[in-house]
Amino acid sequence: MNDYRYDPHGGYAPEQLGVRSAATLSVGFLSQAFAWMFLGLLLSAWVAFLVQNSTGLTDTVLNLWLPLIIVEMVIGIGLQVAIRRISALMALGLFFIYAALNGLTFGVIILAYTAQTGSAATVVEAFVSAAAMFGGAALYGAVTRRSLASMFGFLAMATWGLFVAILVNMFVGNGTLDILISIAGVIIFTALTASTVQRISRGQFAVMTGSTEKAAVIGALLLYLEFVNIFLFLLRLFGGGRR
Repeated sequence: MNDYRYDPHGGYAPEQLGVRSAATLSVGFLSQAFAWMFLGLLLSAWVAFLVQNSTGLTDTVLNLWLPLIIVEMVIGIGLQVAIRRISALMALGLFFIYAALNGLTFGVIILAYTAQTGSAATVVEAFVSAAAMFGGAALYGAVTRRSLASMFGFLAMATWGLFVAILVNMFVGNGTLDILISIAGVIIFTALTASTVQRISRGQFAVMTGSTEKAAVIGALLLYLEFVNIFLFLLRLFGGGRR
């Protein structure tokens, strides 16, 4: 585990900056976080594939839908809260459990969209668009010299507002509001992607957790969440707001 300090000129940086350049450390932080994130997405995709090809598994997920959502939320939030007090291996294990559980719910969601549209075209369009937007935002966050710290605070508040709007619309069922929520969701989580990538590259998660390994896991979790939310909101838009 490495010790970290705050460098007023370059943001948060490891003590060994004199040995390794800031650029090298930045690439190292990002590569570890993105590696775990992609593995998490692959796990989710594999589990979703299993759900779509097993009627029994699909029925089980539908019957346990609410408990699954609650467990996902507990793990996702709990991992971020407890990251400093648990080992890097346990944090990584919880991340993959979270990704697997998400795969179960994704499988049912994607199955519903393909059943309603008669093809997987909407899902593919949403995924490709999400990948393009996520990639562009990630690149911007990695190369920009402008600090996105103030933007992160605003986006965090906007996320809570978005969550409240989703809850309200669950009871109201307004189609126009659903479209506006989806557009706002895409914008918010795309911007959050840029902010998260910058925070990872500047070593802020390493400072927060006190470990490069834990920083990679928490960075992967946030990037995973941001990509998934971009995809889901685009899926709602391309699918005409189907629930």
